[in-house]
Formats: sequence, C-alpha cells, structure tokens
Amino acid sequence: MAVLVLATAGWLRLAGELPMGGPRAHYFLYLFVLLGAVIALVRWPRIAGVLLALAGLDLALGMTSPELLPPAKAEPQRFQWHPLLQAVPIPSLSLTSSTGLAIRHTREGTRGRDPEGSLDGRTVIATFGGSTTYDIGAGDGETWPDRLGEALGNRFYVVNHGVPGYTTSEHLVQTAFYQDKFGRPRCALYYVGWNDLRNAHIPNLDPAYADFHLPSQVDSQKVRRIGGAHVTISPLLTLVLRLVGPEVDTVHYFADPYGKPPVDGGDPALEAIYRRNIAAISAINRQRGVRTIWIGQLLNRDRLTGDGRYGWLPLVRDRDLWPLQQSFNAVLQREATALGDTYVGLPPDSFTAADFVDQGHFSPQGARRFADALAPVVRRECAP
Repeated sequence: MAVLVLATAGWLRLAGELPMGGPRAHYFLYLFVLLGAVIALVRWPRIAGVLLALAGLDLALGMTSPELLPPAKAEPQRFQWHPLLQAVPIPSLSLTSSTGLAIRHTREGTRGRDPEGSLDGRTVIATFGGSTTYDIGAGDGETWPDRLGEALGNRFYVVNHGVPGYTTSEHLVQTAFYQDKFGRPRCALYYVGWNDLRNAHIPNLDPAYADFHLPSQVDSQKVRRIGGAHVTISPLLTLVLRLVGPEVDTVHYFADPYGKPPVDGGDPALEAIYRRNIAAISAINRQRGVRTIWIGQLLNRDRLTGDGRYGWLPLVRDRDLWPLQQSFNAVLQREATALGDTYVGLPPDSFTAADFVDQGHFSPQGARRFADALAPVVRRECAP
C-alpha cells in the first residue's frame, strides 16, 4: 500500500498536480501517517486492519472522485454567511487566490479598494451582478468596475456590489437594503441574466429561487459550517460530511435538478420572475431618485456549442444557453424601455474568445473593453 501511495504521489508530482505544502500534499502525508500507524500497531492486527482499510478507501476515493480529492493549492476564504443573501464578501479582505489573482474587498464588503480621501463632490456609481461583475477572472484593479472608474475619472467612484452566483433575486435584496454603501448612488448598473438562467426548467420554481439556487450559494461560496463544498484531508470524511451536513444543517435543498435530462426551449415561469424582479428593482431606484441602467449579458459563444452541460446550469445544454441568454436580453431591453430605464446592449461580435477566461467571465482584456464601451453611456446618464 505504501508503494502504491508513493507511486501515485510521484505520478501527480510529475504531472505538475502536486505542489509542496498545499492541501493535496497534506493528503498524501496523511496517508503515509496512517500507514506508519499500521506498521506501529502490527501486534494488534484488528486495529491495524481498520487503519489499513481507511488508507485504502481514502486513496481509492481520492483517485476516482476528483471532487473529493483535496485541491493542489489552497483557496483562501472570501465570503461569509449572511441570513438574507446566503453569502457576502468578507470586509477589508486582501488575499491571493489559488490561481494567483490579487483579490481585495473594501471595508463595506464590496470588491475593490476603499476610496482615497473623502467622497464629497464625487458621484457614486453602484454596479450589481454575479461573478461577471465581481469579475473572478480579473485581479485587483483589473475588473470592469475598476476599469469603468478609471475611464470615468476622479469625479466618479464606482462601487462593485457583484458577488459570484447572485441573481436578480439577490440584487433586489441588495437594492432594497444594502445599496447605500459609500453613500446613495447617482446611478445603479445591473449586468444580469446568466445566473437567473441557472433556474431554467426547474419544476414548480420558487419565486425567490429559494428551492435550489439560494441554498446552493451556501455551498458554492463555501460558507456552510460543515459539509457542502468543503474538502477535508480525508476523502471519506468529506463524503460523510456532505451526506450528513444537509440533513443536520438549517439550510436545505428543496429541489435538486442535477442528474436529470436537459430541457429544450424557453421557460415562461422563470421569465415572469425575471420581469417581476426587474420591475421591483427599478421601482425602488426610481423612488430614491437613482437612475437605473440595465446591461445585457455577454457570453463566450465559442465555448457553448456542444450537447454537454458545463455544470452551472443543470438543465440547459451548452448549445442552448446563448439562445436563452439572447431571449432574456430581449426581455431586459423591453422591460427597461417600458420602465423608462436605460438599456445597454453591446454587440456580441465585438467580443472574441480572448475577451473571456471561460464560458462568460471576462479576461483583463475583455474587462477593459467592456468598461470602455460602457463609460460614455454612464457619463451621459449619470452626470450630476
């Protein structure tokens, strides 16, 4: 068994998937400690046999189930649990992600840097969205809200309220209760659609996405106390915690669409919820005198061509996602026009695969291009 563990570790090391000092290295150290205990307890074969079986199970689970294998590099915690929004950024955070990106959160729990000096005389612009606004593919200073602030100049301060996974349901809560971080904004920008589509074709969909999406945020952002997306040093323990955690935790899933066949076409029930959230957000902003700007979502169409499903949308094929996104952008444009808000629809063909790091998150290059395209509209609509 020790030879097998050593050979596996060597193979991963040669493949560049076993850096020293990371969680995966600790996993192999744990296996060697177990095997050392087996040798030390050889006079008590029943105890030694249990430890040997545990080492074998943990090796087998780790090598056959990638989701149970500890990651090569540790990912620092960025988010904390919140009773309304499930997961929010940890305030005053500064770290380097496992992919080498510099991440910074302000004292108010938004992505980016705290303003330098007073905001008196400066126009606050609030940006809302999911991971494409938080900009998980860009480092500190390279997100599109950062670049938008640069393009607008010192008279403006752009606040990045984006949080990975957030839908218009979370943006409605943010707008109602948490919009005034760094002061009442002159304008509020919403880059939305993709995350709402995650709920497409779920039967009897909860009108606040509380049956599947909201509970999943606890696991997606790793803010569940035990179980969930957390990975321990032992794959077997990780599996047990994932089975037990949802049964004893307050947060439960009431729908699990994964593992079910994909569904064709649109989803009128989801579209109705989307329209309602847009109207509610717009009404709150209008009552406060905040100008609302809606931005149609862009996706990397080159990565969305097959019959597979990349994971975030459980019931939508990759090739069906962009047509669905286009229909939601059309809904957003119609609702914005009817409400008297501003809609920005950037030409999809003006963005190439190089502007994205995956299916839809901007690269630093794409973030700058997106911000530069938005800046003239924001300057015109949000001038004090």
